[in-house]
Amino acid sequence: MTHGPGDVVVTGVGLALPGAATPGALLRRAAAPATGPAPEPFDTAVRIGRRGHRYKDRATRLALCAALDALRDAALIPADGEEVTVPGDTVGVVASSNLGNLDTACLTAAAIAERSAMDLSPMSLPNASSNVIASWVAIRHGLRGPNLMLCNGATSGLDAVHWGATLVAAGRVRRAVVIGVETHNAVVEDLLGRPADELLDGAAALVVEGARWAEARGVPAAAALGPYERRAGLTGCIEALLPGGAAPGVWFTPERYAERPPGAVPVPETVPRYDVTDAVGRSSGALGVLQCAAAVGWLTRAEAGRRAGGGTGSGAGDGAAFGDRAASDAGARAAPDPAAAPDPGPVPDPGPAAEALASVPVSAEASASASVPVSRQALITSGDDTADAVAGLLLRPTPARCHRPPAARAPLSAMECSR
Repeated sequence: MTHGPGDVVVTGVGLALPGAATPGALLRRAAAPATGPAPEPFDTAVRIGRRGHRYKDRATRLALCAALDALRDAALIPADGEEVTVPGDTVGVVASSNLGNLDTACLTAAAIAERSAMDLSPMSLPNASSNVIASWVAIRHGLRGPNLMLCNGATSGLDAVHWGATLVAAGRVRRAVVIGVETHNAVVEDLLGRPADELLDGAAALVVEGARWAEARGVPAAAALGPYERRAGLTGCIEALLPGGAAPGVWFTPERYAERPPGAVPVPETVPRYDVTDAVGRSSGALGVLQCAAAVGWLTRAEAGRRAGGGTGSGAGDGAAFGDRAASDAGARAAPDPAAAPDPGPVPDPGPAAEALASVPVSAEASASASVPVSRQALITSGDDTADAVAGLLLRPTPARCHRPPAARAPLSAMECSR
């Protein structure tokens, strides 16, 4: 098993979705209310302004909206600004989208074939590159850490979360913005053979951060990343994540998962199941990030219920949005004053990447997080069981404190971005 680092936590969640403003809203069972009109498409101009629209495709604009929301939720960007309050080289970007710029690529190829490359606009041509989404997020906010774009099929979103956490665990960055985005248009609809109302037009983003850096900034974590697994089949993936047939508190299933006969998959029938694509549409490369955002909503409600003496809160309810996560935590996530909690000094040299990943130190508090009963954890799986590609992740509630004493200072390595 490939274990996710125990000291990497989620400190921010951002959404750019029609009719779903909070993580809890992703737990509803249907794409639209039983009565009333369907939600309008997400208006990106409201969040990023008209300036943010220039020469950018729809997927990039949605990603910019979700990333801004997540960075503000993590108290890395002030409410009235766009620049991060920590050194830009301590923040990386990992984006996931399989179809985000498909229309641009197809239309560009058609224009060259029918006429010539001279007819292409030099301002729109960068949109034909898949990594334009991750690049624009970094440019917009001055994020100078590693910048990755994944187009990895059905598991792409969870893979992106894993790689964001890996960058943090390896010491390349202190935090990373992980974005999943897809949109629909005539080209996407034609490729998939599905109407627009079945497809996602939106984005989700997470900020994954080293627990020690989050605590140094005075920002409580929303969840802790547990083990990550990638296997050829769903059953093998779940068994590796939950040995001994342990039952999680909730299961976020793969897209449009068809329930198997009892016992075919090692998740008891009593465990609540959620398919977030029921609420937002088929999500392709954005699915894993959306699932993690929904799991944050579930964990928030479950932990609030537990603290109130209402049990584990495993039944998250079918239809209601549970309100803003900050409000549900009774103000615990109020943004700290960046000047009062400056970003600490350089990250200690982690050595070669392979060595760093093999020897990630785990704090006592992270160990406490790892010992959280499985019944309080969220199981997340995505992928195509028939195509030998399934990824899984456990998301856990965080301990009261997430702190690891700073390691001894060491010179910066070539792995870490210089200032």
